[in-house]
Amino acid sequence: MLKNSKHNPKTAMHVGTQGIGTSKLELEFLTRHGVTHMDGAVPDNETETLVRYREEAAAGGVSLDMIHFGLPDSIPLALDPQRDRDIDEVCRIISNAGKAGLRGLNYNFCILPHQRTEGTPGRGGSIYSTFDLSKFDNETLSIAGCVSRDDAFERIGHFLERVIPVAEEYRVQMACHLNDPPAPVLRGVERWNYPMFEGLKRFVETVDSPYNGFNFCCGTAAEGLENPGEQLYEIVQYFGERKKIFNIHFRNIKGGLLNFQEVWPDEGDVDMYRVAQTLHDVGYPYMVMPDHAPRHPDDVAPEGVSGPVTQAWAFQYGYIIAMIQAVSH
Repeated sequence: MLKNSKHNPKTAMHVGTQGIGTSKLELEFLTRHGVTHMDGAVPDNETETLVRYREEAAAGGVSLDMIHFGLPDSIPLALDPQRDRDIDEVCRIISNAGKAGLRGLNYNFCILPHQRTEGTPGRGGSIYSTFDLSKFDNETLSIAGCVSRDDAFERIGHFLERVIPVAEEYRVQMACHLNDPPAPVLRGVERWNYPMFEGLKRFVETVDSPYNGFNFCCGTAAEGLENPGEQLYEIVQYFGERKKIFNIHFRNIKGGLLNFQEVWPDEGDVDMYRVAQTLHDVGYPYMVMPDHAPRHPDDVAPEGVSGPVTQAWAFQYGYIIAMIQAVSH
C-alpha cells in the first residue's frame, strides 16, 4: 500500500481536477497541462480499488487526493429505515478511503438536485449553463415535496452526527458541495445554503469538527448572492480562515441570485484574482480545480474516455495556474 499522503500543512494551494480516471491518455493530458492533483473517478469505493487508482495516478505523476461518492437518495430524503442502512455504507466508504490514504471525500447533500433552465449562447460558439427563475417551473413540487430549511438541517444533522466521528477516526475530510443553485425555495424545497453565509455557517456548526467542511464551489456560492462581485470574498475568507474549505471549484458567473450564466473564468462578475488572493491570504493548502466549463461542439472527449479531456478544461487549468502564480509571488 502507498504511504499515507494526508495533508501537509505547509503545502501551498495547487491546481487539481475532478471526474477523471487514471488511463495513460488521461494522466498525460493532466501532466501536459500542469495538473498535479486529482479528485478521481473510480469504479467502486473498495479499499483495494482506491489503492490501485492511487498507485496508477502516482506512477503517472499525479496525486489522487480525493474521490466523489454519490449520497443515496434515502439520506437527504429521510427515507427510513433505508436511510440508516445507507449511512452505515457511507461510514464503510469513509473507512476504506482512510485505509487507502485519501485525504478526503467530496459529496452532495441535495434534497432537490441541480436545477437549470435552457442554456444561452456564449463567446466563440460556446453554450453557458443558465438559470433564470422567470423561465423555471417553480410550481411543480419535486418528489421531496415541501421541505423547510429546519427540516433540511434536521436531516443534515442526522447524517453528520453518524459519519463525522468515523471521518475523525480515519482522518478523512468530508467535503460537502453547496446546493446548486441556492434559492429561497425551489419546487417546494427551501435550500439549506440560502441565505448563503448563514446556511454555510449553520452547516459547519451542526457538527463542529475539523473533518466537516466544504467542497466550496465559487460559482454556486456566487449564484446565491445579490451582488457576487462584492460579496463572495468575505465568505471565502470566513470559511477559509476557519479551515472549513477542503476543495475549491474555481468558476465564474454573470448575474447572481435567481438569474445567472456560468461563463468562462476571465469574463464573469467575480474577480477571480481576488478569490485566489483571498485563498492565499488565509493559507488554503489544497486543490483549486475547474468546474462546469462552458460547452462547445468541439469539446468531445476521445473514445473510451468519459472524463473532461477537453479544450475547455485545458484553458481553465492554465488560468488557475496563472492565478496561483500571480498571488504566490
